[in-house]
Parts: sequence; structure tokens; C-alpha cells
Amino acid sequence: MSNDANPINYLIVGYGWRAPFFLKPAQAFPETFRVTGIVARNAEKGAAATEKWGVPTWRTLEEALEAEQPDFVIASVSWDASPEYVRACVERGVPVLCETPPAPNQEELVRLWNDVGDSGLVQVAEQYPLYPGHQARRAVIDSGAIGEVNEAEVSSTHMYHAMAIIRQMLDVGHEGATIRAIASTHKLATPLTHAGWTDNANPEPAKTVRALISFEGGKVATYDFTDNQWWNPLRQDRIALRGELGEIVDLRVTQLKGERTFVTSHLERRQLGIELNLEGHDLDHISWNAEVVYGNRWKGARFADDEVAVSELLRRMGDWVRGDGPPPYPLAEGSQDWALALAVEKSAETGEIVTMPRQPWAGAE
Repeated sequence: MSNDANPINYLIVGYGWRAPFFLKPAQAFPETFRVTGIVARNAEKGAAATEKWGVPTWRTLEEALEAEQPDFVIASVSWDASPEYVRACVERGVPVLCETPPAPNQEELVRLWNDVGDSGLVQVAEQYPLYPGHQARRAVIDSGAIGEVNEAEVSSTHMYHAMAIIRQMLDVGHEGATIRAIASTHKLATPLTHAGWTDNANPEPAKTVRALISFEGGKVATYDFTDNQWWNPLRQDRIALRGELGEIVDLRVTQLKGERTFVTSHLERRQLGIELNLEGHDLDHISWNAEVVYGNRWKGARFADDEVAVSELLRRMGDWVRGDGPPPYPLAEGSQDWALALAVEKSAETGEIVTMPRQPWAGAE
């Protein structure tokens, strides 16, 4: 991990709604992270970014790299533009962390892999497996408490993010899969969206996609997502992980402890700043069976779980680039998530069973 004299330096390409997620860690932890600048093609947007965040901006990637060479580049741009910047970074030998998904569709995804897959320079900014709750669940699985997990149900986030969680919990790599999906539309009130409060309690049509994913190794996942589920407080997260010796359902762990003994325990969040706790307002840790299974190293910033996960992703990216840790989320992993998500989308649209074979990156390190 970097220190005061040697923070992790990164350049951000793009100044859309996701860019602040990469800017906030540097603002909160300047001893660990430093943004060398932002590439914003629009001069007005660039000026606004400089005024708000106090970092220089450039109109092109070339200008930014000539001004200062960062440890890595973050391509936080549209799906269509992402492959262009990934290729440009690889051509210059610069490590790049690209936003999800790496390419707009299956054809472009395979093309991108063929172009840069063996470069060893491309990682994907998939933060969901690093959420505190998911890290804690994974720690319980790794303890052996519920045995091998063979089934996962995820109703939380959408598409490639959900596939990342499913694959994390099931330990499935680049296997092929068979997907059966359906889409249905029902009315649902939407009091809150990405744009803010709607002050509208009138139910309006919302689509839900449900899918059963059968991996070639025999493990099974259920995907369930409703439009705007991230923001809508009327649709809560649900996750169930079924193992040979028990299961994890949300924060509840049920396990076999003896021939006729079954116990249930809970993942407990220690949240600071509640009532008379004056330590700040942060997640401190998550414990299970009186043991800490996740500790938050990003205390002091009052970060939400997503911001905690992004900070951890940036740290791991920096450590990897400097030879101090493994790759955080290689292009092969992000590509597999997106290929699965596209297969789910195709099945939901056509109503047909879709078989996804092994992809070109299967087995890649």
C-alpha cells in the first residue's frame, strides 16, 4: 500500500456521473490516492471539473500523458468509447482500469479481447464483489461453515454486476452456461431514481427480468432484477447462497453443527455514529460468531458501501501495478460477466433457452 510520499497516481478519462466515485477517494485519502487529472473533451466540463475537484484537465489522452505519466488510467467513458481508450492505453504500454462493461456488445467484446487480451495491462472496474457484505459472506463460505456452495440467488443489482456476485459466490470461472430467462412488466411506484426524489406515488410500468443460469459444472444461479431496483426503496436486496451444510440468506447463516444440531447466526455490522457513538459515521466492521470477518480500512470518509468498494478496488489496482499484489479484476473476468449478462438479455427478449459456450478468454489468467 502506498504511503504519504508515494500515493497511487491515476488519470481519469471522462467526466460523467461515475467519475466522482474515483475522485472522492483521492479527496478523502490524499496520502493514498492522487488524481493526476481528468480528460474531458468538452472544455466547459473540464473547467467545471477543475473548479470542483482542483485537478487539471485536458482535452485528449495524449496531452494528459505527456503532462504526467500516472500509475494507471481509468477509462470512465461510455460503453461505445471504452474500447477505443483501452486500446490507446495498451498501445502506449499504460495499465488501464476500464469501467463496466468493457465493450458495448458481444461482437465488440470478443474483438477487444483479441486485440488486448494478452497484453496483461487491462483490468475492469467491477467493485461489487468488494462490497463489505459480499466480502463477509465470502469469508463465511471460505470458513467451510456451509460447505461447497452450489446454488446462488441474487436480486440486487443488474446484469454484469450481478453476474460478478454470482460467480464470486459460486466459484465458477469461465464455464459455459445455459440460460432460461423471462421478462415481465407490472406497475410499481418509483419514489426515488438516480435523478432524485420523484414525489410521485403513482405506480407505473416496470420490467423485471428473472433468469435461471445452469453452469456446465452443475452449479445453478437465479437472477432477479426490476427496473431501478438500485434506487427504489420498495424493492430490497436479497441474496441466498445454498451450500452442502447450510445456507446464507441475506445476513442469516444456518449451518449443520452435529448429527442433530442446527444453528443460526447472523452477520452483524458495527456501524459508527449511531445514537451516542461519537466515533464518526462509518462502517467499522462486520462480525460473525464473535469474529471479525470484514474490517473497513476506509474509515473516516463517511463512505457508503459502494464508495468503500471503489476505494478498495483502486488500492488493489495500485498495488498490482506496482508489483505488490494480484490483479484486481482482469479483463477476462469482466468479459465473462458481460457475456453472461448478454445471454440473459437475449433469452429474456426472445423467450428462448440460450446456450453460451466457453468464450475466447476461457482459462486466461
